[in-house]
Amino acid sequence: MFKGLLIEKDEQNYHANVKELDDSFLMDGDTTVKVSYSTINYKDALAITGKSPVVRKFPMIPGIDLVGTVEHCESGKFNQGDEVVLNGFGVGEVHCGGLAEKARLNSDWLIALPQSLSGKQAMAIGTAGYTAMLCVIALEKHGVTPDSGEILVTGANGGVGSYAIAILAKLGYTVVASTGRVSESSYLKSLGASEVIDRSELCEPGRPLAKERWAGVIDSVGSHTLVNACASTRYGGIVAACGLAQGMDLPGTVAPFILRGITLAGIDSVMRPLADREEAWQRIADILDDDIYQGVAKEIGLNDVCDMAEALINGKVQGRVVVKIG
Repeated sequence: MFKGLLIEKDEQNYHANVKELDDSFLMDGDTTVKVSYSTINYKDALAITGKSPVVRKFPMIPGIDLVGTVEHCESGKFNQGDEVVLNGFGVGEVHCGGLAEKARLNSDWLIALPQSLSGKQAMAIGTAGYTAMLCVIALEKHGVTPDSGEILVTGANGGVGSYAIAILAKLGYTVVASTGRVSESSYLKSLGASEVIDRSELCEPGRPLAKERWAGVIDSVGSHTLVNACASTRYGGIVAACGLAQGMDLPGTVAPFILRGITLAGIDSVMRPLADREEAWQRIADILDDDIYQGVAKEIGLNDVCDMAEALINGKVQGRVVVKIG
C-alpha cells in the first residue's frame, strides 16, 4: 500500500482526495520509482480542481513532475538506488503521476538527477524552471546576448516567469518583468529584474506594430499579451512562447513577422527529446545558486495539495510549490 492523491470522476462528481492505494493503481512501465518530491504546476492545478479537461483517463494520480529513487528498472537504463527526474510525457494526464509515494514509468521518460541538485531543489525547479531554461536556450541559439538589449518576461510572478528572470539575470541580461501583481515588485527585483511593469500595458488589444523595445521575450501568458510582445520586439528579435495563462487565442497580425523579421518560437516541455531535457537540467543546475531555490519555492505536504491547487488557479501563489511526499 502507498499514499497518493487520486482524482475520480463519475456522472455526478469530480473529486480529488488523498487515499491509501495499492499497486493496481500503477500503470504499465518498466521502472518503479519511490517518489521523494513532486510539485504543483498550473496544469496540475487545473487537473486537481477540474477547471479544465487536463485529465483524460480516470481514476488518475496527478503530478506532471517527480523526483525519486529507482526501486526496479527492467530496461537496465538505471540501477536500483539511482535518483531520477521526470517532467511531462503525459504523466498526470493519461499516465499516473508524481503526487503519490510510488510511480511506475517508462525509463525512456526519465533522466538522471544532476549531481549538484538535491531532490527538493529539482522540484523547486520542476517543469516551470526547466521550461524557462528551454526558453533562454532558444534566445541564445537565436543570437540574443546580454548586449542585445532588454528581455521581457511576462507572467513574471509565476513559476516560469520567476525562473526566467533568475536565469537571465545570472547570465547578465537586463530583464523587464510584466506582472499583474506590481505590489510584489520587490520579489521580482530580488530575482534580478531591473524594471517591473504592469501587465495592463500588454494585456489589452494593441496596435499591429508598436515602438521597438525588446531584444527577446519569454511569454507564458498568450493571447493579447503575446501579440503585443511581438508587436514591440525589435527587428530580428525572438519571442519564446510557452504558456496560455491569458488565453489560447492569438489575436494579432503578421506585421511583426514580415516587416521586422521577428521569430516566434514555440517551446514545448511535455514531449521534448531527452537530449534537450538533459541540456536544460544541467544548465540550470550550473547557473543557479541555492538561495534562488529558497526564495522561489515553498514546501507543503500531500494533504495540502488540493487547497494549494485552488489558490494557484486563483492567482494567489507566488513562485513555486514543492510537495514533500510521505
